[in-house]
Amino acid sequence: MGDLLAALIYVGPFAVALAAYAYYRERASSRANAIRVEAEEAGLTEPASLHPHIELSLCCGSAACVAACPEKDVIGIVNGKAQLIDPTACIGHGACADACPTRAITLVFGSETRGVELPVVSPTFETNVPGIFIAGELGGMGLIRNAVEQGQQAIEAIGRLPRARAAGVLDVLIVGAGPAGFSASLAAKERGLNFRTIEQDTFGGTVAHFPRGKLVMTKPARLPLVGLMKFSEVSKESLLDFWKEAKRTAGIDIHYEERLEGVTATRDGFAARTTAGVYQTRAILLAIGRRGSPRHLNVPGEDLSKVVYRMVDPLQFMNKAVLVVGGGDSALEAAATLAEETNATVTLSYRGEAFQRARRRNRSRIELAAQNGKLHLHLASEVLGITPSRVQLRLTRGLVELHNDAVIVCAGGILPTPFLKSLGIEVHTKFGEA
Repeated sequence: MGDLLAALIYVGPFAVALAAYAYYRERASSRANAIRVEAEEAGLTEPASLHPHIELSLCCGSAACVAACPEKDVIGIVNGKAQLIDPTACIGHGACADACPTRAITLVFGSETRGVELPVVSPTFETNVPGIFIAGELGGMGLIRNAVEQGQQAIEAIGRLPRARAAGVLDVLIVGAGPAGFSASLAAKERGLNFRTIEQDTFGGTVAHFPRGKLVMTKPARLPLVGLMKFSEVSKESLLDFWKEAKRTAGIDIHYEERLEGVTATRDGFAARTTAGVYQTRAILLAIGRRGSPRHLNVPGEDLSKVVYRMVDPLQFMNKAVLVVGGGDSALEAAATLAEETNATVTLSYRGEAFQRARRRNRSRIELAAQNGKLHLHLASEVLGITPSRVQLRLTRGLVELHNDAVIVCAGGILPTPFLKSLGIEVHTKFGEA
């Protein structure tokens, strides 16, 4: 009896701990599986770029990858094995692969069913077209530190080219003011190059398009003329403020709302045609990201200043009648946030009869806002025209005109691949390849 009691004293706590661990694992597995199912139901199953491939035969289910992922809820343990449960949220950080104790994770581009088109570049980030370089997200590396480093490395290579001799010829035209383009601009100034930086949208690139308050994960990196950027976890707003101050201190001049439209080879390099004119340049660095240009509605009045293609701050739409156009997560998030946080009169228009590619939580937010009278929802609708004070929609019951102060178009973007091919840049499609 005494031996049995002693055994219970020693084994009991271990058994309790084991039961608690099993309960925790099962609960985590159920939660991860629910996230996976939701992503599949919304059709959000293909990662945008670099992402982990998990060899299940090597996976031990340690969950080290789950703990290491900075985005959270991208990888989960389902039935004892790691799975990519929310593929479209993956940013290609690579921390999961570094943390895996059995080396079951490799980082790849594309999948067996959906390829990812990437430009072919050399170790110095030069394309097959001599003098045209690509850095950052467009080349497949979306991590901020990688983009910052690539922008500098590309400028180092450009700096080794023969300098432009003719008057008025740039050493390099930098296209894009995201992490890669901004870092390249600093490096070009540090090297004394004659350069110009253009940006079709706003400073910060993809980072500027992150949701308000989003925590940005990066690693320390050196910025030319600025020094070490020590952030590892920082809010989007704080990071952009840091970059803006660095831009001001370094005296970097960026020309906004200027888009590159075409490139022609010349004896001295290239003639780069933009929406603002033509530049003669020895080299071109494309740091434009993979979002490309926003998809337009192509309707009368879309060129009015009240039409925008993303929502930066919902408070700027206070007391306004706002039309949000689109059926993806960005459109639903914008409309729901306006309905929840402002007194705007919000209308959401989508050409489909149902939201096919949006997460359940965003669909629920829209349904609740519509039920509470905070949002007017028009499915199977189409924008026909925009005027300074109104918008015209085609609904199933006929044409309607609505009072309107602002239009937010969230119809996705046009990938820059066709533009790259028009320049003669070689593009390779990867199907689950490193």
